[in-house]
Amino acid sequence: MPIYDNQSRDELRKAYVEAWRKRRMGVPVEPLEAQIADVIELHPEYQAALEDPEKVLDRDYTPDGGQSNPFLHMGLHLAVRDQLATDRPPGIRAAFAAVSKRFGEPHDAEHRVIECLAETLWEAQRAGRPPDERGYLTRVQVLGRGA
Repeated sequence: MPIYDNQSRDELRKAYVEAWRKRRMGVPVEPLEAQIADVIELHPEYQAALEDPEKVLDRDYTPDGGQSNPFLHMGLHLAVRDQLATDRPPGIRAAFAAVSKRFGEPHDAEHRVIECLAETLWEAQRAGRPPDERGYLTRVQVLGRGA
């Protein structure tokens, strides 16, 4: 089940709904579906919405609406987990370990690192350039040191 490359917003959202449906039904899943479902399990606040796709598939989540975009949030979890699996940028795995040690719980540590990633992505988008991997890694390292 390839995801991200050339999928539309709707296709990506349907992948989350389908992964969660399969997890709830206890049917076999593809490896990426398992990763998605693992992240959904950590977010009970999103589960009911994913169980009623009519409510979420076409919805626009805007900053003015006051509610965060669950697909963006969970996608950032998946991005951080992919970075840890590949150690990209180089050193992110060690930096994350320090953040985890500092904050104790891995899910909380992921949320802290997600904030660093989101800020880095926002800066890149605003400047019209690729994300600054070194700057991102530095943010995570500083977070891990508590400086």
